[in-house]
Amino acid sequence: MSDTSKFQDSDDFICVLSLLYSGEARVKTEVQAGPLYRVLGSPLSITCSVSGFRSENTDKHFEFRMTKPSNPDFEIQIISSHEDTFGYSSHLSRVRKNEITLKRLSPNSVRFEIKSLQKTDEGEYECTAVNLEGAYDGEYSAKTVVKVIEDSLSVSSSGEALTLTCLASSSTSQHTHLSVAWYLHKDGQEDAQPIISLNRDFTLSPGQGFERRYQAGLIRLDKWGEASYSLKMAEVEPSDQGRIYCQAQEWIQDPDGSWYIIIQKNAEEMTLTVKATGWNFTQSSLQEGQELMLSCNINTQDVEKRFFSVAWLKGSVELARIGPTGVLTVAPEYSVRQKNGELRAARSGNRDYRLILKPVRTEDQGEYICTVWPQERGQDDTFIEGEPKDSSPQRVSVSATGVSKLSIKMQQAGNVTEGGGLHLSCKVDGVQGQLSVTWQLKSARMASFTEIISISQEGVTEIAEEFMSRKVRVMRPATHNFTLELDEVTLSDSGVYRCAVSERKPNSKTHNQAQTTTVTVTSIEKLELMCRVKGPHMPVTVTWSVQREAKTPDTILTLSPDGTISWSADQNHYQLRVESRKTEVMYYLLVIGTSHREGGSYQCNVSVLLKNVHKELKASNQLSVIKIMKMLSSFLVSRLDVSPIPALTTNMNTDITITCSIVTKTSESSLYSITWLHEENAGNKTIASLDRNSIVTESQVDLRQRISMRRSKGPTFELIIWQARISDKGLYTCKVGEWLQDPRGEWYLLSTVSKSTVLTITEPENNLSIPKEDAAMNISRNQDFTFPCNINKQSSHESKFQVTWFWQKEIETKQRPIFTVYRNSTLQDRFGENVRLKYDHPDPSQFSLTFLNPGPDNSGLYFCEVEEWLPSLSRGWRKVAVEKSGHFNVSVLTEGSTRTYIIIAIVILIVLVLVLLLLVVTMCRSKGSLGNKSGPSLWGESVPMNTSRSGDD
Repeated sequence: MSDTSKFQDSDDFICVLSLLYSGEARVKTEVQAGPLYRVLGSPLSITCSVSGFRSENTDKHFEFRMTKPSNPDFEIQIISSHEDTFGYSSHLSRVRKNEITLKRLSPNSVRFEIKSLQKTDEGEYECTAVNLEGAYDGEYSAKTVVKVIEDSLSVSSSGEALTLTCLASSSTSQHTHLSVAWYLHKDGQEDAQPIISLNRDFTLSPGQGFERRYQAGLIRLDKWGEASYSLKMAEVEPSDQGRIYCQAQEWIQDPDGSWYIIIQKNAEEMTLTVKATGWNFTQSSLQEGQELMLSCNINTQDVEKRFFSVAWLKGSVELARIGPTGVLTVAPEYSVRQKNGELRAARSGNRDYRLILKPVRTEDQGEYICTVWPQERGQDDTFIEGEPKDSSPQRVSVSATGVSKLSIKMQQAGNVTEGGGLHLSCKVDGVQGQLSVTWQLKSARMASFTEIISISQEGVTEIAEEFMSRKVRVMRPATHNFTLELDEVTLSDSGVYRCAVSERKPNSKTHNQAQTTTVTVTSIEKLELMCRVKGPHMPVTVTWSVQREAKTPDTILTLSPDGTISWSADQNHYQLRVESRKTEVMYYLLVIGTSHREGGSYQCNVSVLLKNVHKELKASNQLSVIKIMKMLSSFLVSRLDVSPIPALTTNMNTDITITCSIVTKTSESSLYSITWLHEENAGNKTIASLDRNSIVTESQVDLRQRISMRRSKGPTFELIIWQARISDKGLYTCKVGEWLQDPRGEWYLLSTVSKSTVLTITEPENNLSIPKEDAAMNISRNQDFTFPCNINKQSSHESKFQVTWFWQKEIETKQRPIFTVYRNSTLQDRFGENVRLKYDHPDPSQFSLTFLNPGPDNSGLYFCEVEEWLPSLSRGWRKVAVEKSGHFNVSVLTEGSTRTYIIIAIVILIVLVLVLLLLVVTMCRSKGSLGNKSGPSLWGESVPMNTSRSGDD
């Protein structure tokens, strides 16, 4: 027997053992039995579970498909638990909007949900459990039918204060049940509570808190006729005050026996007002970070016509008070918490007053009381306070939940020039919650810290009233980094600056940390230019001008003989001082707040009025202020330098980060703008730009989905290219501009530095390899044979494979696919012959297809084709390689053909035996003839010779 036959026999033996061991199908997939009737616009949920896999605790993957009644043969893919792009376009947009979801309930079950059913959602739904074990044994999919019906439920209500009637009816063609419930929604509470309900099985159930009155017969729900449901409350209580409404639900029974709500509607709410007596106070046992609500209810007659003041006290300390006109006042020690939204107090009704502390802190635990003062309004509209009444004290306990790891590091600022800009940085580490930051200042003229500006957890900025007219802003360049910028600082801005950070975590208290630094504002150096006019005192006109670069001179001011000054430049930046001496007059031009803008050549021109004629004197020499400005302002010399990554090489479809780091900077208060350029066709194309405030000013429309920018500490600027393409290769240049603020608070570009990075993109190599050797096999009818398709080498560990087996009949030239395994483990049997196929996938790189009970018609040429797929964020899954195996020539012999071959073999054998016998007989005869002669002789046989006679005879 050949090795191939041995392998087939052993394979048959393994199959038999497997069947004997399992006994029955191992895997079973189940969904709710249909049809499921659901109302148009209502939600749909289908639970799908699978059992029997070997790994019970491993998450299984599921896929949902559907077919519509109009086209039952066309299968529509909806959603998958392991492939985002699984759904067809008709459903993919709803999946991305979370209108269709697939939620995991356990490793072996999921729930498929449609939030709002459409009429086109009607059809047959199929849930498939993806098999990753290789061999198939059981049911891997289950189906159910969904019917979408129109909404026919109607609800309305009417009645008086204590007797309310609800009309609920439905005209659905299917057999359904109605349930009706009355709800009370109290003021200030998020959820309504049921008063009484009539269930779908026609049983009455009182809501929580209403059991006693229901058992006493004080609350009833009566049904009148086909659609009327009346609520009767004999004795209402103060706690019944609120909004009452009726809710009707329509139920349908699914084929599995379970009941499902197909539609639910509420009637219009009605307000119930109840006169109350007595006191009520809420107590709590909380953890820090939770909400503490202290309710104070006034129970007295004619409360709507009277005025009260209500205060909450912890021990002897008053927290907050609401006056008779509703004005809230908060104790000084709680004012900061009120400002941060942690303390709120309000009147929620005629009788109800509430104080809320959230998040509550451990120091909030203690004994609380509520005090109420009746207020009488006098004729002059002033209020006269009556005798106070206190509630009974209530204990509130607050337990701690954890320790904060919050820490702050603040930049040391040092000296700042008057008129310049102040830039402070506050870095926060150990963040576990939401942050809010407040910048404060304690100057020499202040006894305590005063607020400058704050930024809340939601990013809302609030400037203190004292700084409303100043150029102040707070920025957040990084997640845990906050900066304060104050332009045009004055000497009074010197002092101690504090960065106060508050961290708020869910269900926890607020943690606070602060750090300080000292800032000294130095006075501005004034530049003084002198113009000396010698000679007798005469009426003169003096003009100061400045020439910047190659432009024409700009007049600053003109001093007329009568002392009038005509200003052509900003008077706030210049001053004129005249000093008269015996033989000369000095005209001083003072330049205030010297900056780079004052650079240029200054000149003084004088004209004399003689006999009513102006005679212009020789102009003064030009004074260059550029060098002086450089000496006065060392920051004009830029020290900017950046460090990029010189070269990068990466594969296609990977994410790339190109960095450009600031290694040296001119000033700690410098701001930076950046432009990223890409060299393309011997020219540079601007990809994206950020201004000095980190605002995107330019970006390529076609690249916005694949390119983003980020700034990190250092600062370091990053250009991120998602899923790089071959076209992205080339030279990338980061052009960084350094910006400084002059004494006037205006920003100017000091210098620009450009550095480049060479990016090389390579395509991944095609390393897919499968066996190419040809093979042949002769088998008898009904003898199973297996065709393996193994992968020797692959391009990536992320590769997924699609394997297809092909068959070519002996008398045909067409190669047709017979079985396909897709990369998501979905199987497709295309054989269509009377042959059963068994697929096996014991290893990620091993695939095999076994033909069970083949016939002669299945003879032919077999081979497999492997497609290698790799994931790509930009294009989804992409095919990177295709390889075909060697050919497998299979001949399936019939029983008749086998007997013929046996007969021929026997005939040939008989002929061979006869030939051998004939040869033996011939040899024996030859040996017998030799035996009749004399014994052996060394001489040859003598032969008689006939001699001729001689001539003498």
